[in-house]
Amino acid sequence: MLDTKFRKMKNSEALKKIVKDKYADIAMAPKTGGCCGSDDECVDYSVFSESYAAQPGYLKDADMGLGCGLPTEHANISKGDAVLDLGSGAGNDCFVARSIVGESGKVTGLDFTDEMLEKANLNNKKLGYSNVDFVKGDIESMPLPDSAYDIVISNCVLNLVPDKAKAFSEIYRVLNADGHFCISDVVLKGDLPEELREAATLYAGCVSGALQMEAYLKIIEDAGFRNIEIKKAREIDVPDALLLPYVTKEKLDAYRRTGAGIYSITLVANKR
Repeated sequence: MLDTKFRKMKNSEALKKIVKDKYADIAMAPKTGGCCGSDDECVDYSVFSESYAAQPGYLKDADMGLGCGLPTEHANISKGDAVLDLGSGAGNDCFVARSIVGESGKVTGLDFTDEMLEKANLNNKKLGYSNVDFVKGDIESMPLPDSAYDIVISNCVLNLVPDKAKAFSEIYRVLNADGHFCISDVVLKGDLPEELREAATLYAGCVSGALQMEAYLKIIEDAGFRNIEIKKAREIDVPDALLLPYVTKEKLDAYRRTGAGIYSITLVANKR
């Protein structure tokens, strides 16, 4: 029923509501591995995630298992930096970044889901950081000043933003002149079957909203970024059980035979 409505209402605000509702559910009743959906429609997206357990500053309570990479590993964060995390969720990447920037730096998390922001603030209260804050806002129109950050990071979030060109334009705006970003995200090689592209639950799970890799990189280039470099790429082996509720076995087999795939990439780029 949700997917039928999704096909009829596939516009920016409808997409944002789907994502906000799904991630509110996860924040309120988290399940191991980032389960997305109601009790009778629970999809586990831990297939995308990588372990944070060895990362400095890692807080298990802040890890919802919803990422697809480790952007802080390649972000070249230094002590004293001002870091912005987009789609910060319960604060996982923010707290890892805080362990690097130290007391002289600053970390801001931006999220538009009230329940995630509440969880992040509770986690931050436990840690007692005075230089970590969480702000409610839309990535397409951030309530943040120009040129305020040295580094922007994000983990498996920008593929959920309907207008990715606006998102990267905003990232460009809030970075200072010597700033850069490091983002982990999901991209495609080859075309998904239409049924998978039209599945609301798969949109919230970073599948149906993903772009072709070439198109994704072109948006970043068009936003003005330079020295775009993919630091890490891995094909995600999405199990049939995740996809078969939306597409027939025959179509899924035909899709796999084309050599198409869903990839996690971690990339960096400079403002100038």
